[in-house]
Order: sequence, then structure tokens, then C-alpha cells
Amino acid sequence: MKFTQRARGIVQTIAVALSLALPLVAAIAPADARIGGGVSSGSRGARTFTAPPSTPTAPNAAQPFNRTMTQPASPGLGAPAGGGFFNRPGMGMLGGLAAGFLGAGLLGMLFGGGMFGGLGGFSSIIGLILQIGLIIIVVRLAMSWWQRRHETASAFAGGPAAPGAPSSFRTATGFGLGSGSAPLEILPSDYEAFERLLTEIQAAWTNEDVARLHTLATPEMVSYVTQDIADHKAQNIVNTVSDVKLLQGDLAEAWREGETDFASVALRYSLIDKTTDRTTGRLVKGSEQPTEATEVWTFLRPRGANWELSAIQQT
Repeated sequence: MKFTQRARGIVQTIAVALSLALPLVAAIAPADARIGGGVSSGSRGARTFTAPPSTPTAPNAAQPFNRTMTQPASPGLGAPAGGGFFNRPGMGMLGGLAAGFLGAGLLGMLFGGGMFGGLGGFSSIIGLILQIGLIIIVVRLAMSWWQRRHETASAFAGGPAAPGAPSSFRTATGFGLGSGSAPLEILPSDYEAFERLLTEIQAAWTNEDVARLHTLATPEMVSYVTQDIADHKAQNIVNTVSDVKLLQGDLAEAWREGETDFASVALRYSLIDKTTDRTTGRLVKGSEQPTEATEVWTFLRPRGANWELSAIQQT
């Protein structure tokens, strides 16, 4: 009996410690300050709720949008990601499981049953361990399915070439042109426009030049950037991005919707990203040393017009 009570005490202590540690880890995790704030924002037309295929530049799946004005066409397409601690970028299914365990434990404490009120003895502890093991297996299977899904999608959108197939070639701008199998042809001049937009948009963000951003991005993206700038002013800080250099880029997919062309491209670039106090110039976050970022940027182009930024997704 003593052993059972001691085991229950150990399990409860570990559970409480984990529940207190999770928010602390989230609080100290570094947040990107460059344009977009390190979250996924914007819209990809009819493909907003479909992840772009992975590429050699961005082999990891792009995250769902945290901020988007596009509404799902049907319940089966899913919904925009919401806020909250357990719905942060990268948390995904594990965040939901953690929320479930933590919520169940807190409810048990509120109703007098303890953190794990159903643990009546040592056999219950073993049962709990078995349940956790089953959940881990389910998560692994789900992740494997997700990975296979994106590998299949890549085969239809200029993804990595199959063994024996001609390899993609790289342009002077740093973009690999893929296999050319995308429904919409993207020319070298388009890649030059994408690289130019990368640097011009970051410069407009640094200068807090909203008028300039209106010529480079969609109204939706400008609205998010304007809000981020307002938040920085309220905190009396300013984010400065400089020395932006494209290191590698390739096409994830390109398509046409009515009179509008879309292109999602993976970008890996270096930059100096620092946040300073607006009054004193004191460094608040970041450094003078270059860092690297990998994101998927989606551009759109109305017929006869120029490309403009429509979305940024983290990987």
C-alpha cells in the first residue's frame, strides 16, 4: 500500500512539474522579429488550406496559417489556426494531446480527485503508461501519413527529381527551376522579381514604410504588417532587417485562378535581424551577426500586373 501511495505521489509530482514547465519553455523560446513575426500569414487563393509541396530548399512541411482572411470553402477544408498556448506554430497534434492531458488533470484536481484521480493502484499506473504508449504510436503513424502525403504532392509540383531524371538547374539569382511540370510556367524573369521583392519588402518593413508596402504586397498582407508595426510602436521598439541575401530558392508550385497567377516559392536567405529600443537604441533582441531563415513565400499577379506578396509561411 505504501508503495502504491509513493508511486502516486511521484506521478502527481512529475505531472504538476510538466504542467508548470510547458508555459515557461514557451515563454523563453526565441521569437523571430523579421517581417511576418515568424508566423504564417496571408492567403494562397483556393489553396490557402492546402500545404504547398516540400522542396529541396524547404523539405519540412509549411505551417498552416495563423492569420488569414480566407474562409474555408467547406467544413472539410479545415479552418484557420487560432490563438492560444496549445495552438502555437509547431505545436500541432502534440499540443492538442498536451492540452487534453493537462485539462483532464486540472479538472480532476478541481473536483477533488487529484491530478490523476483514476489511479487507484499500481496497476492503474501501468495502464496509464500503456495508454501513453498507444498515443505515441498513433502520433507516429499520423506523422508518417503526413510525410507520405507531402512526398506524393511533390511529385506533381516540380519536387525533387526521381532517380535517373534530369536534375534541376540553378539560375543566377539562386533559384532552382525544378522540373518545369507546374501548371503555370515560371520564367527566369519571374525568379528575379521574387528575389527583388524579398529585399524590397524587408527594406520597407525596416523603414516602416506602409505606403511602399502597398505597392509590393496585397492589402491583406499590408494589414498584418501595419498591425505589427503598430505593436512595435506601442512597445517602443523597432525591428531592423539588413544585409538580406538569397542563399537558395526553388518553386513549390504555381497555378492560375481566373485572371490571377500564383506562385509559392521556398526561400532560404541570410539577414541581420535585430530589435532595438526606439528611444535609446539599446539592443532588445537579435544581434549584429547574420542569421538564416527558411520560409515559403506566395506571390500573386493579376493578369498584366506585377507580382506582389500574398503570404508568408514558416517551415
